[in-house]
Amino acid sequence: MVTAITEGVKVSVETHYQPEYSSPAQNHFVFTYRITIENDGENTIKLHRRHWQIFDTNNEMREVEGEGVVGQQPVLEPGEKHQYVSGCNLRSGIGKMRGIYLMERVMDGKQFEVIIPEFTMIVPYLLN
Repeated sequence: MVTAITEGVKVSVETHYQPEYSSPAQNHFVFTYRITIENDGENTIKLHRRHWQIFDTNNEMREVEGEGVVGQQPVLEPGEKHQYVSGCNLRSGIGKMRGIYLMERVMDGKQFEVIIPEFTMIVPYLLN
């Protein structure tokens, strides 16, 4: 698990390879990742957007941007957390992702960026 804290917002990521949805012979590798967003600050915050950079070891880089996370724009009071699971397909068995959430401090509408820590996705048998 990897973690980053930005302006009192803690983002943790845990990844899992999904062999039952992958097809290595067709260069198709599926990973899921679980994100936990914790509001360790003193203000209520709202997640508006996400921006991902996805890197594959075959020198491919993709970007994904959009509103919310898995169809939600969670509002977190101080001390609350939000968790969700999403997925990523790679053409090789090794890759990494990193990103940014655009958050808003509800009290005054101030927007700020929160770092999503870089994490790796590696097919377990490639580590042997």
